[in-house]
Amino acid sequence: MDLKIFITIFITVLLAELGDKTQLATLLFATDKENSKFMVFLAAAAALVTASAIAVILGNILGKYTNPKYLSWIASAGFILIGIWTVVKA
Repeated sequence: MDLKIFITIFITVLLAELGDKTQLATLLFATDKENSKFMVFLAAAAALVTASAIAVILGNILGKYTNPKYLSWIASAGFILIGIWTVVKA
């Protein structure tokens, strides 16, 4: 395993996830006194692992048929458009 790649991916995904709606939803579930905090953690962790597995599978399939450079451009354009839309709506 390439530790440099692992750390790069870990930091990138961690920073992308901090403060997003997934983390806020998990925080809200954890505030409910009736919910076991361990169960909230396990369910949230399982959901994130599942979502990551889906992304890896789809990325692997797309990578076979599409140039990663073009996928980066499409993703970048999508983020820019969402940012513009968010600013306009605010």
